[in-house]
Amino acid sequence: MAEVVDRAKNFISRFVGDIDKNDATKQILIGAGSGWFSGYLAMRVAKTTAFAVGGGIILLQVASDSGFIKVNWTKVNKNLEKITETVEDGLSIGHNKTWSEKAVDFLKNNTPFTSGFIGGFLIGMAT
Repeated sequence: MAEVVDRAKNFISRFVGDIDKNDATKQILIGAGSGWFSGYLAMRVAKTTAFAVGGGIILLQVASDSGFIKVNWTKVNKNLEKITETVEDGLSIGHNKTWSEKAVDFLKNNTPFTSGFIGGFLIGMAT
């Protein structure tokens, strides 16, 4: 498994390493292609996910109304308070950058790629 991960990392680093930061056209084309593919996949996955989640909600509601499921809301609220305190404590301590912060930094520093990706993603969602 580690060998597969290493090969994937090497492939990605070679692919991304070949992108010239000064060649905006190449960045836009790569961004548009990867955006289209991601958008197309997201649309297909979103439809399936929406169907599964919607069906699950309906089934849970029917089961709840029929008396098959009973929720102990007191216990749920206690656990929610504990989780909230833990998250707030974790955020107050200095933290490393999350993957979303790293992604935002990448997108800010690669504007042509980002604009191509967003355009391609929207086109992929439309097809």
